[in-house]
Amino acid sequence: MDKYVLCITGASGVRYGLKILEELSKNNQVYLLISQNGYIVLEREEGIKREDLKSLVNQNVILENCRNIASPIASGSRLVEFKGVIVAPCSMNTLACIANGIAQNLIHRVCDVALKENVKTFLLLREMPLSLTHLENMLKAKKAGCDIAVASPAFYHKPKNIDDMVNFVAGKVLDAFRVKHNLYQRWEG
Repeated sequence: MDKYVLCITGASGVRYGLKILEELSKNNQVYLLISQNGYIVLEREEGIKREDLKSLVNQNVILENCRNIASPIASGSRLVEFKGVIVAPCSMNTLACIANGIAQNLIHRVCDVALKENVKTFLLLREMPLSLTHLENMLKAKKAGCDIAVASPAFYHKPKNIDDMVNFVAGKVLDAFRVKHNLYQRWEG
Protein backbone atom coordinates (compact mmCIF):
# COMPACT_ATOMS: atom_id res chain seq x y z
CA MET A 1 0.00 0.00 0.00
CA ASP A 2 1.42 3.39 -1.01
CA LYS A 3 1.45 6.30 1.42
CA TYR A 4 0.51 9.92 0.76
CA VAL A 5 0.12 13.11 2.75
CA LEU A 6 -2.94 15.19 1.82
CA CYS A 7 -3.17 18.73 3.14
CA ILE A 8 -6.32 20.86 3.07
CA THR A 9 -5.71 24.56 3.66
CA GLY A 10 -7.91 27.63 3.98
CA ALA A 11 -8.48 28.28 0.28
CA SER A 12 -11.93 27.89 -1.18
CA GLY A 13 -12.40 24.56 -2.91
CA VAL A 14 -12.12 22.00 -0.11
CA ARG A 15 -14.28 19.76 -2.28
CA TYR A 16 -11.17 19.08 -4.38
CA GLY A 17 -9.31 17.83 -1.32
CA LEU A 18 -12.26 15.71 -0.22
CA LYS A 19 -12.53 14.05 -3.64
CA ILE A 20 -8.80 13.35 -3.71
CA LEU A 21 -9.06 11.89 -0.19
CA GLU A 22 -11.96 9.67 -1.23
CA GLU A 23 -10.06 8.28 -4.21
CA LEU A 24 -6.62 7.98 -2.60
CA SER A 25 -7.89 6.26 0.54
CA LYS A 26 -9.46 3.41 -1.45
CA ASN A 27 -6.10 1.70 -1.96
CA ASN A 28 -3.54 3.85 -0.15
CA GLN A 29 -2.69 5.08 3.32
CA VAL A 30 -3.33 8.81 3.62
CA TYR A 31 -2.11 11.11 6.34
CA LEU A 32 -4.64 13.96 6.37
CA LEU A 33 -3.64 17.44 7.56
CA ILE A 34 -6.17 20.25 7.79
CA SER A 35 -5.07 23.77 8.68
CA GLN A 36 -7.03 25.91 11.15
CA ASN A 37 -8.44 27.96 8.25
CA GLY A 38 -9.06 24.72 6.36
CA TYR A 39 -11.48 23.67 9.11
CA ILE A 40 -13.34 26.98 8.74
CA VAL A 41 -13.70 26.59 4.97
CA LEU A 42 -14.63 22.91 5.35
CA GLU A 43 -17.56 23.89 7.56
CA ARG A 44 -18.66 26.87 5.45
CA GLU A 45 -18.44 25.18 2.05
CA GLU A 46 -19.33 21.59 2.89
CA GLY A 47 -21.09 21.80 6.27
CA ILE A 48 -18.51 19.45 7.80
CA LYS A 49 -17.53 20.37 11.35
CA ARG A 50 -14.31 19.29 13.01
CA GLU A 51 -16.17 16.74 15.14
CA ASP A 52 -17.80 15.29 11.99
CA LEU A 53 -14.45 14.37 10.45
CA LYS A 54 -14.67 10.87 11.87
CA SER A 55 -16.99 10.12 8.95
CA LEU A 56 -14.14 10.89 6.51
CA VAL A 57 -11.62 8.75 8.33
CA ASN A 58 -11.38 5.04 7.58
CA GLN A 59 -8.70 2.42 8.26
CA ASN A 60 -6.54 3.99 5.52
CA VAL A 61 -6.79 7.61 6.74
CA ILE A 62 -4.80 9.01 9.64
CA LEU A 63 -5.92 12.48 10.74
CA GLU A 64 -2.91 14.42 12.03
CA ASN A 65 -2.97 17.56 14.15
CA CYS A 66 -1.56 20.42 12.08
CA ARG A 67 0.26 21.76 15.14
CA ASN A 68 2.03 18.46 15.87
CA ILE A 69 5.55 19.24 14.68
CA ALA A 70 6.69 16.01 16.44
CA SER A 71 4.61 13.91 14.02
CA PRO A 72 6.52 11.12 12.27
CA ILE A 73 5.77 12.76 8.90
CA ALA A 74 7.74 15.86 10.00
CA SER A 75 10.93 13.83 9.57
CA GLY A 76 12.70 13.19 6.29
CA SER A 77 13.64 9.69 7.41
CA ARG A 78 9.92 8.82 7.48
CA LEU A 79 8.66 10.99 4.63
CA VAL A 80 10.96 9.27 2.11
CA GLU A 81 8.61 6.26 2.44
CA PHE A 82 5.78 8.31 0.89
CA LYS A 83 4.80 8.56 -2.79
CA GLY A 84 3.91 12.20 -2.42
CA VAL A 85 2.47 15.21 -0.70
CA ILE A 86 -0.63 16.93 -2.08
CA VAL A 87 -1.91 20.32 -0.93
CA ALA A 88 -5.47 20.68 -2.22
CA PRO A 89 -6.68 23.31 -2.06
CA CYS A 90 -3.53 25.33 -1.48
CA SER A 91 -4.04 28.84 -0.13
CA MET A 92 -1.79 31.69 -1.19
CA ASN A 93 -0.51 31.88 2.41
CA THR A 94 0.52 28.22 2.28
CA LEU A 95 2.11 28.76 -1.14
CA ALA A 96 4.11 31.69 0.26
CA CYS A 97 5.34 29.65 3.22
CA ILE A 98 6.34 26.70 1.01
CA ALA A 99 8.02 28.93 -1.58
CA ASN A 100 10.04 30.71 1.08
CA GLY A 101 10.86 27.81 3.40
CA ILE A 102 8.77 29.06 6.31
CA ALA A 103 7.37 26.26 8.49
CA GLN A 104 4.61 27.69 10.70
CA ASN A 105 2.68 24.43 10.99
CA LEU A 106 2.94 20.75 10.07
CA ILE A 107 1.66 21.36 6.51
CA HIS A 108 4.50 23.78 5.81
CA ARG A 109 7.02 21.50 7.54
CA VAL A 110 5.93 18.42 5.59
CA CYS A 111 6.22 20.31 2.29
CA ASP A 112 9.64 21.67 3.25
CA VAL A 113 10.86 18.18 4.19
CA ALA A 114 9.31 16.62 1.07
CA LEU A 115 11.17 19.09 -1.16
CA LYS A 116 14.52 18.48 0.52
CA GLU A 117 13.99 14.71 0.28
CA ASN A 118 12.79 14.86 -3.36
CA VAL A 119 9.34 13.53 -2.50
CA LYS A 120 6.82 14.61 -5.15
CA THR A 121 4.95 17.67 -3.89
CA PHE A 122 1.83 18.91 -5.69
CA LEU A 123 0.11 22.23 -4.97
CA LEU A 124 -3.44 22.70 -6.25
CA LEU A 125 -3.96 26.44 -6.08
CA ARG A 126 -7.42 27.94 -5.91
CA GLU A 127 -7.25 31.69 -6.35
CA MET A 128 -8.00 34.30 -8.97
CA PRO A 129 -6.91 36.74 -10.11
CA LEU A 130 -3.25 36.17 -9.28
CA SER A 131 -1.06 39.00 -8.04
CA LEU A 132 2.58 39.42 -8.97
CA THR A 133 3.48 38.12 -5.50
CA HIS A 134 1.40 34.97 -6.11
CA LEU A 135 3.10 34.41 -9.47
CA GLU A 136 6.57 34.96 -8.01
CA ASN A 137 5.81 32.50 -5.19
CA MET A 138 4.54 29.99 -7.75
CA LEU A 139 7.82 30.33 -9.66
CA LYS A 140 9.86 29.93 -6.46
CA ALA A 141 7.87 26.84 -5.46
CA LYS A 142 8.29 25.36 -8.94
CA LYS A 143 12.03 26.00 -8.88
CA ALA A 144 12.15 24.32 -5.44
CA GLY A 145 10.56 21.21 -6.94
CA CYS A 146 6.79 21.56 -6.54
CA ASP A 147 4.32 20.58 -9.22
CA ILE A 148 1.74 23.34 -9.44
CA ALA A 149 -1.73 23.56 -10.92
CA VAL A 150 -4.52 26.07 -10.64
CA ALA A 151 -7.90 24.39 -10.21
CA SER A 152 -9.13 24.82 -13.76
CA PRO A 153 -11.65 22.31 -15.09
CA ALA A 154 -11.84 21.46 -18.77
CA PHE A 155 -15.07 21.26 -20.72
CA TYR A 156 -14.27 18.77 -23.51
CA HIS A 157 -15.81 16.01 -21.40
CA LYS A 158 -19.09 17.99 -21.28
CA PRO A 159 -19.52 18.34 -17.50
CA LYS A 160 -23.15 18.29 -16.41
CA ASN A 161 -22.70 19.51 -12.84
CA ILE A 162 -20.19 20.80 -10.31
CA ASP A 163 -19.17 17.27 -9.32
CA ASP A 164 -18.11 16.58 -12.91
CA MET A 165 -15.86 19.66 -12.84
CA VAL A 166 -14.44 18.79 -9.40
CA ASN A 167 -13.81 15.21 -10.55
CA PHE A 168 -11.86 16.46 -13.56
CA VAL A 169 -9.53 18.59 -11.46
CA ALA A 170 -9.11 15.93 -8.76
CA GLY A 171 -8.45 13.37 -11.49
CA LYS A 172 -5.70 15.51 -13.00
CA VAL A 173 -4.00 15.70 -9.59
CA LEU A 174 -4.22 11.92 -9.24
CA ASP A 175 -2.87 11.56 -12.79
CA ALA A 176 0.28 13.40 -11.70
CA PHE A 177 0.91 10.54 -9.24
CA ARG A 178 -0.19 7.84 -11.72
CA VAL A 179 -3.06 6.83 -9.43
CA LYS A 180 -5.72 4.94 -11.38
CA HIS A 181 -9.22 6.38 -11.26
CA ASN A 182 -12.36 6.85 -13.32
CA LEU A 183 -13.18 10.41 -12.32
CA TYR A 184 -13.44 11.89 -15.79
CA GLN A 185 -13.67 10.85 -19.42
CA ARG A 186 -10.26 11.15 -21.04
CA TRP A 187 -9.67 12.99 -24.29
CA GLU A 188 -10.06 10.64 -27.25
CA GLY A 189 -9.15 12.96 -30.10
